[in-house]
Amino acid sequence: MGAGLPAMAVGQALNLPALRPSSQASQLPQKVQSQVGAMADSVPLKRLVTRLLILVLAMFAFGFALVPIYDVMCKAFGINGKTAGQYEGEQMVDPSRQVRVQFLSTNAIDMVWEFHSEADEIVVNPGAVNEMLFVAYNPTDKPMTAQAIPSISPAEAAMYFHKTECFCFTQQVLQPGERIEMPVRFIVDRAMPKDVKHLTLAYTLFDITARQPPVAVRTGG
Repeated sequence: MGAGLPAMAVGQALNLPALRPSSQASQLPQKVQSQVGAMADSVPLKRLVTRLLILVLAMFAFGFALVPIYDVMCKAFGINGKTAGQYEGEQMVDPSRQVRVQFLSTNAIDMVWEFHSEADEIVVNPGAVNEMLFVAYNPTDKPMTAQAIPSISPAEAAMYFHKTECFCFTQQVLQPGERIEMPVRFIVDRAMPKDVKHLTLAYTLFDITARQPPVAVRTGG
């Protein structure tokens, strides 16, 4: 054989086995690459999980603080005057004046109850005791606790709106599927400026079950 023959021809002439790359040597880079790829994929996944956990905790804390935040906002910006506390005095009725009182009911974030007043508005005389029923219904399969926060607009009329009884004075607990009627009794003060002829009483209903867990009522034997 001449020295100039290709290496493959020399090997065939000498009946030598063909050289093949080691299977372990060929697989090693693939394993390393797969491990590196898995590590690279796990880093963004861990970051995503961490961010989601932080978001969930932040949402829970925000929902937990909604009631006090609402109270502070009303005081700071005068957005809808907070109504006065429970009123126990008596007033003479002024039949010569009429005031239209509108009722609004709103659910806060994550509150799933049905909540509304029996009428949208009524016309009252200053000094007279009036009543309106609000209806609440818990459509879930678990007991829940709620707190209603009232407000009055225009804000300057809030000091003349007196509640003698209100479901907002206490927390409301409803069992699964329970429906209740909640009264509010109020008096529009005779001292309210005569140019105020329209009031809006609004309630926002908050879910405070996480803060005040209700006790489930057992039925049957």
